[in-house]
Amino acid sequence: MTVVYILAHFDDEYCGLPLVTADVAAGKDLLFLYVADYATRELAETRFAESRALLAHLGVDPARVLHPGRGTGAVDGGVHRALPAAHAALEAALAGVSAIERIVVTAWEGGHMDHDMCALLASEIARSRGNPPIETISLYNGPRLPGIFFHGAWPLAQNGPVRRTPVRAAAWLSWMAAVRFFPSQVKTWLGLWPAMFWSYAWRGFGVQTLDPARIRERPHPGALFYERMFKVPYAEVRAAADAFLASRSA
Repeated sequence: MTVVYILAHFDDEYCGLPLVTADVAAGKDLLFLYVADYATRELAETRFAESRALLAHLGVDPARVLHPGRGTGAVDGGVHRALPAAHAALEAALAGVSAIERIVVTAWEGGHMDHDMCALLASEIARSRGNPPIETISLYNGPRLPGIFFHGAWPLAQNGPVRRTPVRAAAWLSWMAAVRFFPSQVKTWLGLWPAMFWSYAWRGFGVQTLDPARIRERPHPGALFYERMFKVPYAEVRAAADAFLASRSA
């Protein structure tokens, strides 16, 4: 049985480190699959190396950390525009996996369109693989906030009950320090890192179980963070998602 992590970007795994360390400690067979491709090969290789270094530090076999999104056209910020190719690449990467114990994926939360599309892709993978449970991790979202402001690691109530995972003090410190593995992303983590750990300080770390019906709903009422920050309208993402789902049902 394999635990499959389906993630958009290199460094998304950082937001789920308590799950990774628990899986490694339990001796789970882990497989990490990254969906987004990048504008240049150099950037993709740099960021891939950073994630592989972090995961190797945690005890994950580097051979189980793969980038099926490479060459699919599912570029960073545009995974919704290449869903069929992204899905085919994930299925190819999973060809040698006989059974999936569970899938871990970024939440359907309206923070980044690529994160939401990974939740959609995970639901389709699960549907064709006997419906293993899907655990989601929140990265960021922005309901009821203006402009560039967001909540870090703030599970949406619309995504269901939160299962809290205990994290000991030493593990918190190790997790906080592990951001050093992403030198190419300093600008991103300067904003996200404090927001994440502010949330964790009084809410703790938790995951939610993805109900596949959620991917047919707007993540939350009002403007989504990616609409405000990245100027990508939900209507565009919704249309791409619906077209992909319709093709899968045909």
